[in-house]
Amino acid sequence: ANRESWSWREGDFSKARKRLERKPLSIERTKGSEILFGIAPCSLALSQARRDLFRLFLKQSSGSRRLVMSEFVLQATARGVPVHHVKRRELDALCRGQVHQGVCLEATPLRFKSLEEAEKPDLGDEENPNQQLIWLVLEQIQDPMNLGALLRSAYFLGVDRVVTSRRNSCPLTPTVSKASSGVMEVFDVYSTDDLRSFLKAKSAEGWEVVGTVSKPEDVEDVPVISCLEFRWNKPIIIVIGSEGDGLSLETQLLCHRMLAIPPGRALHPGIESLNVSVATGILLHSICSQKLRHGD
Repeated sequence: ANRESWSWREGDFSKARKRLERKPLSIERTKGSEILFGIAPCSLALSQARRDLFRLFLKQSSGSRRLVMSEFVLQATARGVPVHHVKRRELDALCRGQVHQGVCLEATPLRFKSLEEAEKPDLGDEENPNQQLIWLVLEQIQDPMNLGALLRSAYFLGVDRVVTSRRNSCPLTPTVSKASSGVMEVFDVYSTDDLRSFLKAKSAEGWEVVGTVSKPEDVEDVPVISCLEFRWNKPIIIVIGSEGDGLSLETQLLCHRMLAIPPGRALHPGIESLNVSVATGILLHSICSQKLRHGD
């Protein structure tokens, strides 16, 4: 019996020790800061002068990533940012278990830019307007992973500007930056409080406003065409709706045309649409590839 009680106490002690080891050390955060995580977001945030930067946290003894980490030390030193080498569990705690790849950066948040701050695009003279401008407008995208993926595709495929509706939209969080693979650190994102007035104003300036829809039969009063048939010869705005509901009816009615992606097979009931960021990537590629051909 004595032996049993001793082994129980020993096991208990070992569990308590493990719990203590697991407990992450708390790191005092600078007021108003957030924690960026991941190699691309942190590296690009360090190389751009868009955020105030407070501290860089790197995982100790990174082995194969040693070269990457020494690059980070050089970047941080050049910007005058203190570097702290910490254990992995401290990084896990800093970014609440997200995939940090051994790097976290404490910095001020990025905000949406207002359209008033935007430079007016050069549409050229009346005789020869610039027909190659393409803007992406996002209505109530709420998932940070989707917003990040949308920004990554828009940047890669050559979209000139991204504008979001301010209401019911995801803010520019560290998760968005990671999902965008750091694109959020280099690509301005604008927002508007009044999406409908903005779309009406662009229409009046001669832009074509093009909506998107997953089920063409749901659309009334606006012509729907396949993205494969779409041709454009003026500046365009592509409007993407929210993850669950798509474009609101009021926004649909401001569109000149609606685009749909034709499926490659008869779809099983209940599997009738694509993830919003995947659908947008397909649509943008279809449209932006025309931009490249025009430029040749």
